[in-house]
Order: sequence, then C-alpha cells, then structure tokens
Amino acid sequence: MEFKTYSSPHLPVSASVSAMMQRVLLALLPGIACMTWLFGWGIVINILLASLTAVLAEAGVLLLRKRPLAPLSDGSALLSGVLLALALPPLAPWWIPVIGSLFAIVIAKQLYGGLGYNPFNPAMAGYVVLLISFPLELTLWSAPGAQPGFADTLVHVFGGGLPAGQTLDTLTMATPMDGIKTRLGLSETLSEMRGSPLFGSFAGAGWEWINLWFLVGGLWLLQMRVIQWQIPVGMLGGLAFIAFVFYAVNPDIYSTPLFQLFSGAAMLGAFFIATDPVSACTTPRGRLYFGLGIGLLTYIIRTWGGYPDGVAFAVLLMNMAAPTIDHYTRPRVFGHDS
Repeated sequence: MEFKTYSSPHLPVSASVSAMMQRVLLALLPGIACMTWLFGWGIVINILLASLTAVLAEAGVLLLRKRPLAPLSDGSALLSGVLLALALPPLAPWWIPVIGSLFAIVIAKQLYGGLGYNPFNPAMAGYVVLLISFPLELTLWSAPGAQPGFADTLVHVFGGGLPAGQTLDTLTMATPMDGIKTRLGLSETLSEMRGSPLFGSFAGAGWEWINLWFLVGGLWLLQMRVIQWQIPVGMLGGLAFIAFVFYAVNPDIYSTPLFQLFSGAAMLGAFFIATDPVSACTTPRGRLYFGLGIGLLTYIIRTWGGYPDGVAFAVLLMNMAAPTIDHYTRPRVFGHDS
C-alpha cells in the first residue's frame, strides 16, 4: 500500500501575527463592553476614530514608502488604535484620538521601519504625547454610570458643545486615582475619603469592574498561549509588593495593593500593553524583570509623580531598557560555559 508523504514542517503553523492580533482584540471585548456600560458611547467613538486613523495612516505611509499593503492585514495597526482609544476619556474631542493614532503609527512605528522594528509601544507613545500636549482634554471622564446619551456625546465630541442646561463640571469628574492624589495633597487621609464616590467595593469606583474584565480577557490569552506569563506576573507582582510595603508603613496615606491592582490601567497594561512582543523583552528571565520594572515604576509615578496613572510612562521607560535586559539574561547555550 502506498502512503502519501509530505515534506516538513509536519506540525501546522497557527501562531501567525494576524491570528495573534485577532485573539488579543477578542480578549479585549469584555473590558470594552464594561467601559462602554460605565462611561457611555464615547468609548466606542474613540475606538472607531483611533482604529480607523491608525489603519489609514499605516496605509498612507506604506504607499509613500512604495511598500506593499500586505502589512495592513496583520491587524497590528488596528490593535494599536484600540489600545490607545481605551486610554482616552470618553468625552475627548474627536481630534484627540486622531492625533494620537497618527503619532503612534507614523512616528512611533513606521518611522522605525514598521512592525518588528519599533523600540517603543506605539499606543503608549501616542498616549503620552497627548497627555503631555493636551492635559485638559485628557481629563474629560464622565462619572461611572452617569454617562451622557449617544446624541449628547456626539454633540460634545464633534461639536464641542454641551446639552442645554449642563456645564462641563456636571458631565465630568476626576478619576479615582486623580481624585485621591488631589485630596491627599490637601492633607486628607484615605480613611476620611473612604465613603466618597471615588471608592468602590475594593478599588476605584467603576474601575474595579473594568480591571476585572480585562483580567478575564488576559487569563484567556494566557490559556491560549498568545502571551507568556512572565510579564503579567512580574508587573502585577511588583506593583502589589511595593504597594503592600508602603501600605504597611502608613495605611492612611498609601492605598492597599488591591486598590492598586484594580484601579487605572493596571490589568490592561499587564496583559495587553506590556506584553507587546516587539518592544518588550524576549528572554524568559528578561520578561520577568521587564514586568517587575513596569510594576515598580507604575507605583512610583502613581504615588509621587505628576500623573495619576503611570502605566504608559513605565512601559516606555522599560522599553528603553529591554535590549540591555535581554543582553544580560540570554539563556546559556547548551555545551558552553557562559
């Protein structure tokens, strides 16, 4: 009997870039749904504007470079736009996600040669540029559960106007981390703030549920082996450890580790941002150190820095350190002493 024979490789290859990006986008859906439920249609509008701009910007640069448009199908530009949009307030003007996406794709990604060559996370680079350049526009977060309707959101995002009889202060409020930092600066203690709307059951109001759903999506990525465990464990472990140390020293000034883990962009950063395969470390031990550094820097910036959430800055700082960390954590080659 004659059997059909096939040349190698004999195992199917399923770890393509496009498949990986699709799974990451799918894992983001629970967190996106929760954010939309709490903050309204502005989240969806930001995602549409940022992702569309990112894809068009990548297409435009590829055409200018006289390169084929095949990289558009890998989904990396779309993912960068979505991640950037999730960091933006729902009532930000339309040009905020557009400018951020343009910088992320044109400057932080394509200027270095495209996917695989960018040293920095494009989405976080775009977000940091927006945060430094337009700090006021990046404070326009609506109160969780008290979001404006779809029509009012469109009026504000595209027209800059407000519904009749409403002011900007009635539509927006400080995020829990920003509000707590401001009130600590006024010599209030966390015990005195405990009953305020800033707090939920165990973390920032609303944000505890957002982080919980991003955690669910991140755990699914780990199960599907889309990402490795070292960076999320390193980041969340480093953040929890340093938060525990300072909370033990003075619980009236320093928040609990649980608050730090489930507030701001902690889970989004640990599972979806810091795990970027291009700008992060690649060695197993290096990934652990990389995540640990992000966790420690995030807490330092949150506690003593000028910004309420330090995930974006921490990721970019560790992006700069990634090549050095990889150099000193290379696995020993079999048969060699060093």
